[in-house]
Amino acid sequence: MPSLEDELFPSTPGKFKIERAHAMNRQFNRCFASTSTMFLWALFLIALTASYLSFQSFVDSGSRYLSASWGGIQWEKQVRNSAQIHRSGGMSVLVTGAAGFVGSHVSLALKRRGDGVVGLDNFNNYYDPSLKKARKSLLNTHGIFIVEGDVNDARLFDKLFDVVAFTHVMHLAAQAGVRYAMENPQSYVHSNIAGLVTLLEACKSANPQPAVVWASSSSVYGLNEKVPFSEWDRTDQPASLYAATKKAGEEITHTYNHIYGLSITGLRFFTVYGPWGRPDMAYFSFTRNILQGKPITIYRGKNGVDLARDFTYIDDIVKGCLGSLDTAGKSTGSGGKKRGPAPYRIFNLGNTSPVTVPTLVSILERHLKMKAKRNVVDMPGNGDVPYTHANISSARRELGYKPTTDLQTGLKKFVRWYLSYYGYNHGKPVN
Repeated sequence: MPSLEDELFPSTPGKFKIERAHAMNRQFNRCFASTSTMFLWALFLIALTASYLSFQSFVDSGSRYLSASWGGIQWEKQVRNSAQIHRSGGMSVLVTGAAGFVGSHVSLALKRRGDGVVGLDNFNNYYDPSLKKARKSLLNTHGIFIVEGDVNDARLFDKLFDVVAFTHVMHLAAQAGVRYAMENPQSYVHSNIAGLVTLLEACKSANPQPAVVWASSSSVYGLNEKVPFSEWDRTDQPASLYAATKKAGEEITHTYNHIYGLSITGLRFFTVYGPWGRPDMAYFSFTRNILQGKPITIYRGKNGVDLARDFTYIDDIVKGCLGSLDTAGKSTGSGGKKRGPAPYRIFNLGNTSPVTVPTLVSILERHLKMKAKRNVVDMPGNGDVPYTHANISSARRELGYKPTTDLQTGLKKFVRWYLSYYGYNHGKPVN
């Protein structure tokens, strides 16, 4: 019986050499053919994969385009109609955060006097989006179109500036709230810093460049103990991340003014309140809890000192915003290139009459005709400051700013709106 070696290697040397050579050639040819086939198949699979990915990208792009909340002929028509100016010497204003508290009031005031207004808002869920949707409906009835989009969307800004040559931008979009910054710090960086830069990039590249008015905050005064707070006071000791992002915004806007010639005005708001306000604000949550019979938490400062705020009624803030737009001065750049110095201003917008939080609660009790269940506790280390008081001499002089609504009157108007909006009748919810 032939061995395994005999089966593999024939016993005749000469025959073995010839057949082995032929066998090696056949194996080489089969191997080469196999490799070539595999190579061709690999090329085919690569081409097929590339085609699929390209097609998928096309489908995804098309889906995004079809599902996008902006773009298209009808959308552009709505933007242009909303931006149309209806008074001599009027302005065309892009208002970011237009479905927000201050943004909705400013948008209405501009539209009522004949200016063109286009709103932008992302309708996030920091607080109940239904309130923002209700503000949007109110603006729609006055012919104000709100684009749903994010301030970090550079393509959206490019499109808006391509459709409308805005003369001014009122930048009110921001992540608000001092305490929430401890829970979600990234949202503050995303909106208040990255979003601001995205907007300024669009403004500096626009031709013509718009003048920019934007919302800073009284929180930038941080741990400053000198009162009343003046625009010339130091602002390098923020007490919260929110305050730090607003301070960063002031430095960033100064840079864009210096390098690109953007006309920029920063407004430091002091505790704005009133109808259509933010549910996360103390006066709003106090009202809700008092009506529902729930206790309210009142913080006090060191040594039992009551916290006090320079509460400023929304109508007074709106006057300051419009005054800032009217006196902004022109940007001096074109297509991102500066031709000369442009105005850079910062103003306090407050009421100059600080009121303690317990006094605020007493006023609410009087208007609601209900007593609050007060829970007084020491202020935690959450970034809040014990006292705010605005020096508004610069705003008086430069903007003609003059607040006229005291807290008693302002809260009466807020309570009337609250009871109507949430369906209360004589302190009881309407079923």
